Amino acid sequence: MYGTHSKRDMEIDYQSQVPILRPSIHARRAKITVKFQDLYGFTVEGNVDDVNVLNDVREKVREQGKVWWALEASKGANWYLQTHISSTLKTSLKFSALVNAITLKKLIRKGIPPVLRPKVWFSLSGAAKKKSTAPESYYEDLTKAVQDKVTPATKQIDHDLPRTFPGHPWLDTAEGHAALRRVLVAYSFRDSDVGYCQGLNYVAALLLLVMKTEEEAFWMIAVLLENVLVSDCYNKNLSGCHVEQRVFKDLLTKKCPRIAAHLDALEFDVSLVCTEWFLCLFAKSLPSETTLRVWDVLFNEGANLLFHVALAIFKMNEEELLTVHHVGDVIHIIQRCTHQLFDPDDLLTVAFDQIGFMTTTTISRQRKKQEPAVMAELDERLRRLNSINAGDEQ
Repeated sequence: MYGTHSKRDMEIDYQSQVPILRPSIHARRAKITVKFQDLYGFTVEGNVDDVNVLNDVREKVREQGKVWWALEASKGANWYLQTHISSTLKTSLKFSALVNAITLKKLIRKGIPPVLRPKVWFSLSGAAKKKSTAPESYYEDLTKAVQDKVTPATKQIDHDLPRTFPGHPWLDTAEGHAALRRVLVAYSFRDSDVGYCQGLNYVAALLLLVMKTEEEAFWMIAVLLENVLVSDCYNKNLSGCHVEQRVFKDLLTKKCPRIAAHLDALEFDVSLVCTEWFLCLFAKSLPSETTLRVWDVLFNEGANLLFHVALAIFKMNEEELLTVHHVGDVIHIIQRCTHQLFDPDDLLTVAFDQIGFMTTTTISRQRKKQEPAVMAELDERLRRLNSINAGDEQ
């Protein structure tokens, strides 16, 4: 894709070529913190136990890759697209599509091999279909048309570029900044209601690392904001994000009542940690491969997955959370956990097996229930702000 991207593609084409991480004998003996780069170029800090976990994860990725390649060999290269069950299909084809759908869901929850992620995400998310409805040169024409325009959104994007994954060997370069800027600026003009919202920079940056081209990253953002996620999550008053936080708090009470009661007693506001999760889709909180495993499921099953993951993080730390008595300790426990969740299976097993099933209908009802209160609160904030501004002018 870009100057360094062909090299990255070569690194992830065959997982067997990914080197095993081997800390020095001194590090093993001293149990000191070691630094190394993960598959996507991010610097990871951890102890030797963390390195062992990452090596186990890499081996799982290799084994999962073999399963996908075997299915491609037996069912065809795009077998995962044959999962739509139409009333016009013959009975035998309906059964085949159903089998494919069930197989695909199980496979995706175990992880999509990195080399297949771009095409699987692009197809299953709806990005390919969305792109097909636009003129072929849509992205190129849009980027050229807006490249010299200056708006509040472009100013904020320019401010955020160097703060997006600083130190990354490609993203934190002039080339990486330019690519990220083109994608974010282009979308800010595509959807003026959203423009640009802080948090999108992290999502777009990670998409650029995974997808094959800037254009594909752009369409992935488009399908995320326009189809996959709840509406208004990234608009100027973040109303959708506020609704998600309220829904999450209700779900925490139902799914993890002991934690919820304890946090209420501490007067802990869950938005202190979950705002970043919902806006950045965990890209800023979890290790890269764990984030991408979450996104594997997100693009196939939808936005409810974010609640499963958020609840799982609290559930995994239940016993320790119940022992603390200060808000700062809660934040520390949650952040320490998320930064060290190197094995995606640990997180996703809890998210699906311990949190329990949540229907789309139930979540939709919860959202509708919370929307009036959120809008009333935002209106009240705006009135207070206008009153303060009017007082300053007098």
